[in-house]
Amino acid sequence: MDKLVECVPNFSEGRNKEVIAAIGDAISATEGCSLLDVDPGSSTNRTVYTFVGSPQAVVAGALNAARIRSLISVYTHYVYIISNFPTLPLKRPEWAPDYGPDTFVPSWGATVTGARKFLVAYNVNLLSTKEQAHRIALDIREQGRSKDQPGLLKKVQGMGWYLEEANIAQVSTNILDYELTPVHTVYEEVCRVAKDLDLPVVGSQIVGLMPLKAVLDCADFYIQRDRLFIVEEEHKVRLVISRLGLDALGPFNPKERIIEYMVDKTGEDPGLVSLSLQQFVRSVGARTAAPGGGSVSAAIAAMGAALGAMVGQMTYGKRQFDSLDSVMRRLIPPFHKAMNELLVMVDKDSKAFNQYMAALKMPKNTTQEVKRREVAMQEGLKQAVGVPLSLAERVNLLWPCLKEMVLYGNAACKSDLQVAAKALETAVFGAYYNVVINLKDVTDESFRMTVSSLLNEARECASMVLDEAERRG
Repeated sequence: MDKLVECVPNFSEGRNKEVIAAIGDAISATEGCSLLDVDPGSSTNRTVYTFVGSPQAVVAGALNAARIRSLISVYTHYVYIISNFPTLPLKRPEWAPDYGPDTFVPSWGATVTGARKFLVAYNVNLLSTKEQAHRIALDIREQGRSKDQPGLLKKVQGMGWYLEEANIAQVSTNILDYELTPVHTVYEEVCRVAKDLDLPVVGSQIVGLMPLKAVLDCADFYIQRDRLFIVEEEHKVRLVISRLGLDALGPFNPKERIIEYMVDKTGEDPGLVSLSLQQFVRSVGARTAAPGGGSVSAAIAAMGAALGAMVGQMTYGKRQFDSLDSVMRRLIPPFHKAMNELLVMVDKDSKAFNQYMAALKMPKNTTQEVKRREVAMQEGLKQAVGVPLSLAERVNLLWPCLKEMVLYGNAACKSDLQVAAKALETAVFGAYYNVVINLKDVTDESFRMTVSSLLNEARECASMVLDEAERRG
């Protein structure tokens, strides 16, 4: 997935349904923006919108939403109590607004903007009092109890409260950097402190949305800690829901709570990999230059990796191959991971080609235009060459695993491994030819150095796998 930015603007209107809908419509109508959630608050007279998209699309969506400001009166909202704000002079050039005039318009009020990593709002449920929950929050939050008594977890805010409707207490946290302090770390620390206080933890709760990576990081922790064997993303998500008790207060539907899954539902073009096999083949056979040999090579490579994973799955967990379970646990994940990464390259190759073609169409009427076009062409060529080169490098990492799989995998699947070997070799050949056809126009010599060695390695390794398969009979 391309770079994704989440925008969570708060607008000073939580009661007028017409205005609330108009702002949402402005965001939804912006190309590349996906409106995920609208949360109006009547008591605060504020509505929170959540939408995502590319950085450029999100900026456009935010500006389109802001243009609805003429429907909003800010005279009743709190940000306007800074009465001297309208008279602040723009003393420095860098203080000038990025968009629009630098004249203050009273009816528009003020806009407060900030940027940070994705915040995960996460609560841990306790059968305790509010005071006990707050005691735990003071122990784990970064601020701690005071400057002299800091808490355990970096980039975590926290407090204890009582959830009347559920009749439980919660340690309520904001995780400001889920990569520095993952969600499972917060949960495990709360559990540890609660155990010392003889307090039961009864699940937890995600408020709003969370990134897929935050979920998969949790899964990887429990898989490693508990020595589990799980490769499917869906199963990893289920594991996290179970381990953290995310469905304790109500159903946790991943398609409605994980941000990447929400984006997939919004109708954006999901690319070539979402096509049926029939549609993909027909798109290759259409009268267009892309998708072409590069995308086909990536698809073939993904199929080769998938066959390697399949043979491992057909060996693992079967009684007659009990002694090989540890070997299959080690060999299956690399094939499964490569399968998913190579699938992404199906679309990357097509996009790289289109980028180069766009550069070719740039104007060249002036010296500056010629220079800009040349720079764009070189960048496009590097992308057009870089994708198949990365594909060949990625495929060649699989040969050691495939050599082992042909030695230990289910012998009844020998033909599948033979097809896998030829598929991976063919993919590298395809990548090779896609690199070579563009190398004549590339001025950067570093691209020329590894192509032949990658192809030779693929030839030799495929031959070794096929020979070993024949020896197994």
